[in-house]
Amino acid sequence: MQASQSEYRHILLHICCAPDATVAIDNEATTVGSVFYFYNPNIHPAAEYAKRRAEMKRLARLTDIPLICDEADSQRWLDAVRGLEEEPEGGKRCEACFRMRLERTARFARDHGFDAIATVLTVSPHKDAKLINAIGRAAAARYGVTYIESDLKKNGGFAKSVELSKKYGLYRQTYCGCVYSMADIPQVLSLI
Repeated sequence: MQASQSEYRHILLHICCAPDATVAIDNEATTVGSVFYFYNPNIHPAAEYAKRRAEMKRLARLTDIPLICDEADSQRWLDAVRGLEEEPEGGKRCEACFRMRLERTARFARDHGFDAIATVLTVSPHKDAKLINAIGRAAAARYGVTYIESDLKKNGGFAKSVELSKKYGLYRQTYCGCVYSMADIPQVLSLI
């Protein structure tokens, strides 16, 4: 994270999954004053969503970090990516997905008195941190909160998330989450 988080008293940290959250947990500067926010209506099927949410709740209990789980409005996500179904992983569909989730995070932060937002989406080697940070800045500006930039894959962040997932005994998913990313499972497995 680039900005000093001690500047903010209350940070809403968007969490996409428990394995990626481990990198934030491992960094005290990331978690001081933070509340984890699980908002991921992109995760399909429903059984997979339930499994990932349960793992995030378990990790939050293990680490004593507060967690808010927002609704799993999959229809809203489907509407946000309509027409982008054939986009490749990492393309315009992912951009729309990031925007939807980070805008919801920023709005929730504003409505509940948080000073800043951040996300752990940047830990994945499959996700463009510059794009995510640009979307996060725009969402935060729109709702009057600060966005804390990061590139959590730097300095071995992804490898660290794999290591910490083992330490905590976490379920590591084999695809990003949406039904369209399921086609990329062999590529994702090669990284784990």
